[in-house]
Amino acid sequence: MQSVSKSASAPQKWYAIRVTYRRELKVKEDLDSKGIENFVPMQYRLTMVHERRVKKLVPSINNLVFIHISTPDMVDYKKTTAMPIRYIMDHETHKPVIVPERQMENFIAVAGTYDEQLVYLDADPKQFTHGEHVRILGGPFEGAEGIFVRIKGDRRVVVMIEGVVAVATAYIHPSLVEKIND
Repeated sequence: MQSVSKSASAPQKWYAIRVTYRRELKVKEDLDSKGIENFVPMQYRLTMVHERRVKKLVPSINNLVFIHISTPDMVDYKKTTAMPIRYIMDHETHKPVIVPERQMENFIAVAGTYDEQLVYLDADPKQFTHGEHVRILGGPFEGAEGIFVRIKGDRRVVVMIEGVVAVATAYIHPSLVEKIND
């Protein structure tokens, strides 16, 4: 989906945004209605409805929305939206977190599958220093790149957006990954 942009010459970036009171789906609906590309990580979870277990698609991470938009349009959107949103800030630079395009593509490739076995983690890079940088060669996560590590007893590929979130795939057989030389 293309975003509606008033500043056609300004490049689009992925912004990591916090919303309040679990309004991520309302913000997504507002962005969709304006034609602005966005991503909310979603997952199927079992919930109880009238004493029955029902599988429901819900946001995986409360209050988190990624918006693909130019800087001038982002400033304008923040001023005009009825819902309070705020940038996730980089603690070192004190500027809004801008997610690199390839990092976001990898994250969407994994988090966009709605797989129930995905594990969301804190995005602490020190946590994943022992794994190898790999590319997934097959299955629902094909093409995604991340760090091959053992989590909860299984070998998984972790895709990280530094300072925001990390997501670990379901079990990945070693034959489905290739090491990437950095």
